[in-house]
Amino acid sequence: MKKFLILVVALLLPTLTQAHELRPASLSIIQSAAQTFDVTWRVPARGDLRLSLHVKFAENTNRLDLPTAQFVGGYYVERWQIQHPANLVGSGIEIEGLANTMTDALVRISWLDGREQVSRLMPDSPLLTVTDRAGFGEIAGTYFALGVEHILLGIDHLLFVLALVVLVTGRRQLVFTITAFTLAHSITLALAVLGMVSVPQGPVEAVIALSIVFVAVEILHKLEGRHTLAIRKPWLVAFGFGLLHGLGFAGALSEIGVPTHAIPLSLAVFNLGVEAGQLAFILAVSALMLLLRRTPSVHEWETRTGHTATVASALPVAYIVGGLSAWWLIDRTIALVI
Repeated sequence: MKKFLILVVALLLPTLTQAHELRPASLSIIQSAAQTFDVTWRVPARGDLRLSLHVKFAENTNRLDLPTAQFVGGYYVERWQIQHPANLVGSGIEIEGLANTMTDALVRISWLDGREQVSRLMPDSPLLTVTDRAGFGEIAGTYFALGVEHILLGIDHLLFVLALVVLVTGRRQLVFTITAFTLAHSITLALAVLGMVSVPQGPVEAVIALSIVFVAVEILHKLEGRHTLAIRKPWLVAFGFGLLHGLGFAGALSEIGVPTHAIPLSLAVFNLGVEAGQLAFILAVSALMLLLRRTPSVHEWETRTGHTATVASALPVAYIVGGLSAWWLIDRTIALVI
């Protein structure tokens, strides 16, 4: 079984070594005067390479200036102004090239009178028709999907949850631990989005990597028979580091932005999406462990050694998760000082 786990991770290693790689593109269109809008187009990039995605407005939309472009914080960012006789209402916006990618594009339009529309364009639906105002149902669906997407593509957050699942003993302790993690990151996510807490994302991402290293080391301590505080009360560790992970979620949400007339709704459904993705991951891990335990060779091994499949998988999980998170810690720390 150890060989199986190592093989799976080896196949996924190119993806795992880069956390949050599949980020959505975002298009912000803010009205600055009658019939005039400021456009900001952000496309995920690595170095000087960017996804080949381009914004196409309706034919009766006039571009008032040439776009300015720069690479900022892992994104290619373009800015320009447009003019539309009907303030874009009823017109179409298309993201060209989106159908050839695996990413999404979030479009947010704000008018001077406070109206807003938020839509999520996907590879199979790259065209948006602008309406007067996005309904609350559309906003809820968009931000719930973004929450699920963020946790499932946030490999570092998933590995922290995986390490917690391996560290804890018993279902009751697992429920307490995951509940503490959920409560903690929900608190800091809300405080950050509401502007009550502001922390630079660079240090937060580095400490998130450190939190994974810490839990991986605690797994090794448990296998050695130690009884540290983290092993006896893992919910304390989950709560403490969960506060930091919540700030990481908030950083992603702040990049996306939230509609000002629906901040509580957007925040709530984004957090629900995160929890749904997290629960789906835990259920998938539990199902995999159950499937492995029912494999004849694993069952025979358990009978012969007296150890469970969970114990057998703990050592490779600790080293693989700890190794990846140590790499992220070094990489993110270097990025802070360069």
